[in-house]
Amino acid sequence: MSIKLGDTAPNFQADTSLGEINFHDYLGDSWGILFSHPADYTPVCTTELGYTAKLRSEFIQRDTKVIALSVDGVEDHQNWIKDINETQNTTVLFPIIADKDRKVSELYDFIHPNASVTATVRSLLIIDPAKKVRLIITYPASTGRNFNEILRVLDSLQLVDKHTIATPVNWENGDEVIVPLNISTEYARKIFPKGVTEVKPYLRYTPQPNI
Repeated sequence: MSIKLGDTAPNFQADTSLGEINFHDYLGDSWGILFSHPADYTPVCTTELGYTAKLRSEFIQRDTKVIALSVDGVEDHQNWIKDINETQNTTVLFPIIADKDRKVSELYDFIHPNASVTATVRSLLIIDPAKKVRLIITYPASTGRNFNEILRVLDSLQLVDKHTIATPVNWENGDEVIVPLNISTEYARKIFPKGVTEVKPYLRYTPQPNI
């Protein structure tokens, strides 16, 4: 199947480096990040998983649970984690799904036959507490992800869900945000007491509401 934005993230049972999980139970009421890796003991993935482990406090701050996937088995995962911890100077505490039969990869469309008939592409999904898919990013196997961008998008999604705003190009936490088209400027001035700057009738900015 092909997962699209707004779809409910399919549930599954799987063995992981930390034991068997039910995916939806693992996420609970938190936000979630599910990201796939072509295989264990690969250099790009090693750096990604190490960097993700270093971001643990950032994800806790954002009430977000991380879970990785690779098409190798639990024993390989556990041995690979030792390498990751050693080479990346960190401690991997999140689970890595063992997907030797590629059931989860196929469920989430992580295998693209034109890229590889056996290895997963480097896909990442952000899933909200209602289990809806809010972001899908797919990289080629040769290119590592930019986790600063993933944190930026997570911040944007969480802000958008709490306030009636949108975030502009290159937005970073603390920058001005955009007033959506479905809100009149007159009403915007009432709900955004910090002020509204109208550049064009369709382009209005306001300071970030939660700061």
